[in-house]
Amino acid sequence: MEYALITGASKGIGKAITHELAKRKKNVLLVARSESLLKELAEEIRKTYSVEAKFLAIDLSDTFAAHRVRQWCTDNNYVVNILVNNAGYGLWGRFDTLTLEDQNNMLRLNMSTLVNLTYEMLPVLKSAQKSYILNVASTAAYQAVPMLSLYAASKAFVLSFSRGLKIELKKSTVSVSCISPGPTTSDFVNRARMTEPLQKKAEQFSMTADKVAEIAISGMLSGKAEIIPGVSNKVLAKVTSFIPKWLPEKIAEDLYKIKE
Repeated sequence: MEYALITGASKGIGKAITHELAKRKKNVLLVARSESLLKELAEEIRKTYSVEAKFLAIDLSDTFAAHRVRQWCTDNNYVVNILVNNAGYGLWGRFDTLTLEDQNNMLRLNMSTLVNLTYEMLPVLKSAQKSYILNVASTAAYQAVPMLSLYAASKAFVLSFSRGLKIELKKSTVSVSCISPGPTTSDFVNRARMTEPLQKKAEQFSMTADKVAEIAISGMLSGKAEIIPGVSNKVLAKVTSFIPKWLPEKIAEDLYKIKE
């Protein structure tokens, strides 16, 4: 029996991706911090879609989390043929005013855990007849974003890593995709500690998590390297390649600035 392994599965895009995969009759392995939310989601998935749903509550920012996830799969004979690296978050604010501890924790989750889990699961993915890796980045990956500087940089890493890995694995059975959503109805703005006015601005341009998930899984299964949901997001990502870097950075600064 094959499973899709989804990190950060308990909320937002991760939860929506879980539903989308289960809707397509994929058995799912759910990984996140909250045991109560995972248990509730697993029961909902089993009841709604009649597929297997198992869960592991773990802090994925822990240094050895990826190894423990892989060991959990091995110990229980869970054969993974889809890996969704969704776990991640942002921190809004000036680099020098946010704590270094908080920022390093974010970087570990957004980058190191993603890399480590991909490395741990690749032997299993390669042994499948056909398998997929879906990494979740952001439209912030295409430009610098003041007040979200490290978050944007971490997502640029995810996008670049995904494209490089896709080429490295092109002769294998593993397809690698990266989705870069724009503003999405999720817990991101709360976790990023954005002010209420900024949250309201983000809501004006938000796409539903369900729609993002549908586009993500369809793109993954069709083997797309980069998936950008929404016409405006696609245009903005493309435009940033042709205009001076200071212009989108200035727009981002005005959008996300902290009022003195």
